[in-house]
Amino acid sequence: MRVFVTGTAGFIGYHLARRLLDEDHAVTGFDGFSDYYDVGLKRARHAALAERPHFTAVEARLETPGALLEAIGRAKPDVVVHLAAQAGVRHSLENPGAYVDANLVGTANLIEAVRAHPVRHLLFASTSSAYGGNTAMPFREADPSVTPLTLYAASKLAGEAMAHAYSHLFGIPTTAFRFFTVYGPWGRPDMALFLFTRKILAGVPIEVFADGAAERDFTYVDDLVTAIRGLIDRPPPLPGSGAGRVLAGDTLSPVAPYRLVNIGGGRPVRIDAMIDELERALGRRAERVLKPLPPGDVPRTEASTDLLRALVGHVPETPLTVGIPAFVAWYRQYYGA
Repeated sequence: MRVFVTGTAGFIGYHLARRLLDEDHAVTGFDGFSDYYDVGLKRARHAALAERPHFTAVEARLETPGALLEAIGRAKPDVVVHLAAQAGVRHSLENPGAYVDANLVGTANLIEAVRAHPVRHLLFASTSSAYGGNTAMPFREADPSVTPLTLYAASKLAGEAMAHAYSHLFGIPTTAFRFFTVYGPWGRPDMALFLFTRKILAGVPIEVFADGAAERDFTYVDDLVTAIRGLIDRPPPLPGSGAGRVLAGDTLSPVAPYRLVNIGGGRPVRIDAMIDELERALGRRAERVLKPLPPGDVPRTEASTDLLRALVGHVPETPLTVGIPAFVAWYRQYYGA
């Protein structure tokens, strides 16, 4: 395949590109190297990908007029995976404009480019934050998701809606997937596991929100990539094609070749239990400063995994006892800590 991946200098995009390259697919990686976090880490990821003969790098911003149209037209991909975005729940309270530019304008540019250069399958990364104030657990894809608590969540919901509209109007087979607290080697420095590791090794207290009682459906990055890779091969069928829903809770659109899928393990873990495991992996204790839950954060996330299992045959299952030591080993090697 020829696969066009946005965000290949990012955490998940890097891992997905590497998996595709391992399978000898041709990957064009599009990234703007924003300074939201350490650009050096992003450069290191792309440098590793650039060593592979079937990787082509394009450095440009999503919101730059014509950039995606030109890049996709040149790459002529079979599949587009749109992972690039302005991420971060709390950062959206401080810099909302970045989310409008990257997640709204950028996504609109992406789907316009795909309309001009049709592909076999478009895949769009969304977020579990889209469930917002929903309280019924687990979060099911068919749940009403109309209570976003941050602009980040709202921007991702808007991206889902735009992708569905283009799927309907132009027959673009599209899968949107919602991620649940992804972690692992080469992770994002703004995520809790990365922040906690850095502070514990430096002997700095860590802030623990909701007294450590908040729960997250942690997803190890290799499991996530395996799920995305499986979904690439399962484009939603056209309405009326004779191909139907895979189970009763399927989100296959009745008016478009479009589907929404959770990618999570469905096994939430308390934050304080995650910190316990991190302490074991580091061989150090953390000084914990308890704080209330910040605005926009939710007390618990839990993915319904039925649809993902029906589509690709498995769900994320790597436990923290395996995933956290793998992250710590990478962190120590990369930073010499």
